[in-house]
Amino acid sequence: MSPHSQIYAGAFADPVFAAQSVFRTLMDCFARPGTIGRLSASATPPSPLGNASGAVALTLCDHDTPAWLSPALAKSAVPQWIAFHTGACVTEAKDEARFAFVEKGAAVPGFDQFALGTQEYPDRSTTLVVEVEALAGGVPLVASGPGIKEAVVVAPIGLPDIFLDFWTANRAIFPRGIDLVLTAEGAVLCLPRTTKLERE
Repeated sequence: MSPHSQIYAGAFADPVFAAQSVFRTLMDCFARPGTIGRLSASATPPSPLGNASGAVALTLCDHDTPAWLSPALAKSAVPQWIAFHTGACVTEAKDEARFAFVEKGAAVPGFDQFALGTQEYPDRSTTLVVEVEALAGGVPLVASGPGIKEAVVVAPIGLPDIFLDFWTANRAIFPRGIDLVLTAEGAVLCLPRTTKLERE
């Protein structure tokens, strides 16, 4: 498939139903942090954006939500794909983005580089979508906080070694801070800023 044709292909077969399904899964996973949710709708975005991240982009992005893309994504057909299917514009300024996307294996920027919201409007922050190798099987982290009745263990593979430091600093500025969506192989794991993570 040519780069040009990639821009127009790969979206949801049934856009309304699929977006509703993915949105429900994301909301369920944000309400129950640490839960791995399977996406019932699939997307095939241009490389190197993963399928699950592509489905999240199709669901959440629109003309009112500037998106930031990691350098490799920004140099691919992904910006045009997102713009064509969602109407969202791509911004080079991390602190202007409502959503930010990082492909598998890429460097994850420090969370404080993104929009963190304000005390009055904490919702004006960035949701960071990061594709990882897998959502289980990595270094175990104990998650606790709102939406978690008993502490659960999350163990994604592919997060940077400094991730826990990033996350601890992010949680410390609540109600400000980013929210995080991890994606891998058609599944998502959501971590709202309220979730506490500690080494097991």
